[in-house]
Amino acid sequence: MAIRVIGAASLTRDLGRWRHDEPGAAPATDSRRTTRPAYVALAESVRLLIHDGRAPLGVALPSERDLATSLRVSRTTVTSAYSLLREHGYLISRQGSRSTVALPPTVVHDGTKPARSLLAMMAQPELPTIDMTYAAMSAPVEMMDAYTTALQGLPTYLGTHGMDPVGMLMLREALARRYTERGLPTDPDQILVTLGAQHGLRLLLNVLTTPAERVLIDHPSYPNAIEAIRDVGARPVPVPLRPDGWDLDGIRSAARQTAASIAYLVPDYHNPTGLLLSAEGRAELAAIARETRMTVIVDESMVDLHLTDDEIMPPVAAFARGSEIVTIGSASKSFWGGLRVGWVRASQSLITKLLGTRSTMDLGTPVMDQLATVHLLQHADEILTVRRQQLRSRRATLLDALAEDLPDWRVSPGAGGMSLWAQLPAPVSTALAATAPNHGVLLAAGPRFGVQGAFERFLRLPFTHEEADIRIGVKCLAAAYNSLTPHAIEPLTPMTCY
Repeated sequence: MAIRVIGAASLTRDLGRWRHDEPGAAPATDSRRTTRPAYVALAESVRLLIHDGRAPLGVALPSERDLATSLRVSRTTVTSAYSLLREHGYLISRQGSRSTVALPPTVVHDGTKPARSLLAMMAQPELPTIDMTYAAMSAPVEMMDAYTTALQGLPTYLGTHGMDPVGMLMLREALARRYTERGLPTDPDQILVTLGAQHGLRLLLNVLTTPAERVLIDHPSYPNAIEAIRDVGARPVPVPLRPDGWDLDGIRSAARQTAASIAYLVPDYHNPTGLLLSAEGRAELAAIARETRMTVIVDESMVDLHLTDDEIMPPVAAFARGSEIVTIGSASKSFWGGLRVGWVRASQSLITKLLGTRSTMDLGTPVMDQLATVHLLQHADEILTVRRQQLRSRRATLLDALAEDLPDWRVSPGAGGMSLWAQLPAPVSTALAATAPNHGVLLAAGPRFGVQGAFERFLRLPFTHEEADIRIGVKCLAAAYNSLTPHAIEPLTPMTCY
């Protein structure tokens, strides 16, 4: 299969003002940078894109001629930059093929085990800790009422075997109404109730993928989704998110170059960045799915958590003309993580296939949880209004604390969700996560949210704790960051040329 290639225009866009002497560029803080050759400046800028996950590993860079034309520099400049990157292990060249992005062996990362090692991190037993590895809130006060009501309704089902693999009709009707009210007409027969969104994703991957199949993902992405893709033998293909959102041209290009038939995307208050795909972007995404004959699995787990006054977006599937968009959702983020209820919204034919696979994994979602979810959906407006207010306040607290204790970290709040995606001055995310338990805070390192060691300069910071705990957590985080060796927290060492 042909090697996936980053287009010259895309790379030029992501490089931005890579020369410090360009008009409008930020002033240099180091006198060496103002006099460095253009090819060194270009090489260092490409290297930053590699560390940030915006130039994925294994992907080929544009040809020297194309990039030189796009950047309006001499081909010698690009040739020298590529040579310097190659010399430092950031490019691999093979006879007769393009140069592909790599990480040097000296760069330590946990990209090969992005999800399994996190919970093994333990703080000292006597040290109170703030756990910032998860983005989930405690249960709302209405949860007791939900289960009390569910218990009252339980006798109706005690005379049955209690196993319904498709989900009780009452809940599927409630979910179908919510989709219809959001602009996506839905029949209850298009809903399959699952044990959470993760369970729904795994069912879909079992049905829609084969071993070694390519699955496009936005990058960064939800760690457990990346693991689910790997666990079924498929291969996640990262398409980097830009600071302003999804690279739809990149998704189209990657789908064509890799022949991927499946994509997993989180366009509604993306985890971990909080970004929201526009209505125009949703229409284009659906068009891309049709053009490339690709099924897009849209994860709407965060859809209820909008934290701005921007217009609420219709579901991506509302722009589909057929079955190219499949949606998964969950009650866990909206209401409570302990409520293991999710769903898949798809064509009836796909629901039938999913039911055939489900019988090998489980026999249905617990009746009590389904009944409780029905009650919560009936009172969703008042419950979610309070939870969104809590999240806005806690996000403001987190932003204030970061500005005070870690002012050199760059944070751009998204439109919603439960977390911030913070950019560190140096690629020390894994080292920071390793030392943080000694200072009273547990962290999820940036590479957990990517593939092959990307995002060492990033950290997901949830704002789901009480405000007092958030301030304590940031104090602990700052102490852990300041405890790293001076060499570790320096920005990337300038590349040397001989």
